[in-house]
Amino acid sequence: MESNQWTQLRQEILSCQKCRLAESRTQAVPGVGPLETRLVIIGEAPGRQEDLQGEPFVGAAGKLLTKLLEEVGIKRATVFITNIVKCRPPENRQPLADERKACNSYLCRQVELIQPKLIALVGRVPAETILEPPIRMGAMHGKIFERNGRKYFLMYHPAAGLYNQDLIPEMEEDMRKLKRLLDSSEVTELGPEKGQRDLSRFLEKD
Repeated sequence: MESNQWTQLRQEILSCQKCRLAESRTQAVPGVGPLETRLVIIGEAPGRQEDLQGEPFVGAAGKLLTKLLEEVGIKRATVFITNIVKCRPPENRQPLADERKACNSYLCRQVELIQPKLIALVGRVPAETILEPPIRMGAMHGKIFERNGRKYFLMYHPAAGLYNQDLIPEMEEDMRKLKRLLDSSEVTELGPEKGQRDLSRFLEKD
């Protein structure tokens, strides 16, 4: 059952006019999944199919994400999935900084209400929005970082696997690692490897 706070938040997102994306969207895409979950997955932005259907990750990239989850025994229906911005950018361009900032409070409130054990940042844009940029996905995917007491796990966006099939084995291994972290009694922060910049400082909330 949705709480009154969650229902209000969802309605705020659906009727939001904070940025230019409201002018071109078909509908906002708040996110989907149970409120009582250990895992939140955050992508970049809705695409064309998401804009039409009102749910995140329902296109080709979403099908690959579902496949990767189910291969390690995670049912998609048990995970909350959302995006950094809740409306589709025109022509599927990357969301601009002010658009991400406009949606930031919605994302923060969603996470605070759900209180997940782990948050998977899927792709460079969500990683750079929440963690300190620059993010080098090739070096940093499959690692976990902490910000204000929350654990963030970096993963390739499934669209990257559609464009480059050679990435699929790495994506599968990252998903297996994610499952092990979820199943562990305590998520332990993995320190940066030798030569990797320390990401202990993170961007503050608005």
